[in-house]
Amino acid sequence: MNGDTLTGRLELPLDRTPHAYAVFAHCFTCGKDLRGAVELTRALTRDGFGVLRFDFTGLGESAGEFADTTFSSTADDIVSACEFLTREYDAPQLLIGHSLGGTAALRAVGRVPSVKALATIGAPADAEHVTHLFSDHLRTLETEGDAEVTIAGRSFTLRRAFLDDARATNMDASLEAMRTPLLVMHAPLDEVVGLRNAERIFKGAWHPKSFVALDGADHLLSSASEATYAARVLAAWASRYVAEAETPTIEALVAREDVVTRTGATGFRTEIRAGAHGFEADEPAAVGGEDAGPSPYDLLLASLGACTGMTLRMYADRKRWPLESAVVHLTHSRVHAVDGLAAGTGDARTDQIERVIELTGALDDEQRARLLEIAERCPVHRTLERGVNVTTRYEMDQPSGGE
Repeated sequence: MNGDTLTGRLELPLDRTPHAYAVFAHCFTCGKDLRGAVELTRALTRDGFGVLRFDFTGLGESAGEFADTTFSSTADDIVSACEFLTREYDAPQLLIGHSLGGTAALRAVGRVPSVKALATIGAPADAEHVTHLFSDHLRTLETEGDAEVTIAGRSFTLRRAFLDDARATNMDASLEAMRTPLLVMHAPLDEVVGLRNAERIFKGAWHPKSFVALDGADHLLSSASEATYAARVLAAWASRYVAEAETPTIEALVAREDVVTRTGATGFRTEIRAGAHGFEADEPAAVGGEDAGPSPYDLLLASLGACTGMTLRMYADRKRWPLESAVVHLTHSRVHAVDGLAAGTGDARTDQIERVIELTGALDDEQRARLLEIAERCPVHRTLERGVNVTTRYEMDQPSGGE
């Protein structure tokens, strides 16, 4: 709202149109790419939400000077993110705030009428709580007007305006005025923001309100499993207040093909369903991906490695040989073709997979040599050597009417 450009990332479900949109506000001096924020956001997308997480002014990739921000401007940034989502996609129905982002969300929610549910995670009960992070510099801030502080190993410049604004903020009044359904989530052993903050927020808010203890989590939700758990609980709670999902998931497509993949509207993340099994593929960050899963070539190598190990296991079991384990290391590269042009491709380079096999067990030299011969007979190995004919057909949506 001060003219600076905010940068965010919109995560969308890979298998459907979002049934509702959410905005995620991160903690003080953190950023949209904080591991806990990323894990929680992606877990919510698997439940059908589209989630926008963004960097506050002066942090991460957003423009502006962090030194010029205040607690009130943080709330303004949340409102701006919600307005962007409303303008470009759809109005957000869920607002999530982590740590001071949760406190700011409590302050901002009354200005976003589309929000039907609000969740806070490890949120302080008042904005002034964050001053303990730079308590050694309070006197400098008050007397000199600004100070260089170090928070979580990073240096920031703060100005007296931030301190004055935090002290002037009346969160009790904000809670009294709020009528949005509230979920308070807090780790009982949070060493950064104590549990009493959750108690104060919960007592100050109107019903409907709920509390969930994130037992075992830390303040930053740094454990992927804890972030995923929080997202699942959050999604289940929010389902009482936001639009229900109406579009089918990718599981519905598996009945027609053995393996189904779906790439979303943004980025390279791709959901994969193989029968009852599901996982994601992606590209490394170096080529524009988010490294959310193995790359397509990683999956190709994994297929060969798994098939090699299974083939060796099957043969050793049949022979009753003492094979304890087979570890397969694989790498893929492009090399110069031995005979000039790779056969039939007109390309002077060809693909090469290097496979290194480690066999563990009381095997003699003859058994080891024979098992390495058997590895060459792995079905996937043979398929790759023979080459594969891939046929492609296009399935287009049928018109709803007319000719």
